[in-house]
Amino acid sequence: MTIKILLADDHRMVRQGLKLLLERQPHMKVVAEAEDGLAAVRLAKEHGPQVAIIDVSMPGLNGIEAARKILAHRPGTKVIGLSMYSDRRYVIEMLRSGALGYILKESAFDELVQAIATVMENQTYLSGRIADVIIKDYIKGVEGGRASAFTKLSNREREVLQQLAEGRSTKQIAAQMNLSIKTVETYRKKIMDKLNLYSLAELTKYAIREGITSL
Repeated sequence: MTIKILLADDHRMVRQGLKLLLERQPHMKVVAEAEDGLAAVRLAKEHGPQVAIIDVSMPGLNGIEAARKILAHRPGTKVIGLSMYSDRRYVIEMLRSGALGYILKESAFDELVQAIATVMENQTYLSGRIADVIIKDYIKGVEGGRASAFTKLSNREREVLQQLAEGRSTKQIAAQMNLSIKTVETYRKKIMDKLNLYSLAELTKYAIREGITSL
């Protein structure tokens, strides 16, 4: 059986390199490539990949939110997060989104192949360094600590926050998300009230710090 794979990363060179290596493997085929989270969701609906390898930090819609949307439409897809970040917030939220794997970009390619084989068996795969971070944080009870954007804001609010932080106007966000301008303005006010942040600069700093966008 050939494993159909979706690659989502905003760096073309990364996508091309991974595609070349993956298609050298027996029974693996890259059926679609996406340069941002919105394209990843659309292409997953169109191609129905068995595995989606998604960069955690992408413009428009980050990998965590993209994973949630992909799995909402195609729950059988096995999602693997790909990132340069080992920060526990990225890892935990990627796993909460429904992803079964998390690989660091510094990892050897063989580890990605192993991750694909593992998630195809409905098992979780984490890079070695990631597993250490999660275990240590669990022991320390970090989960009971400071609330994050992923607990304070709804999925839609996080999407609007990312769009705002990346410099899009209310009109652009409304068109992108198929919402009315008034609805976007309502979301913006709710976000500001929940976070107690009342300027675009503050919202942008917050979004970067919380991993909503990397700009």
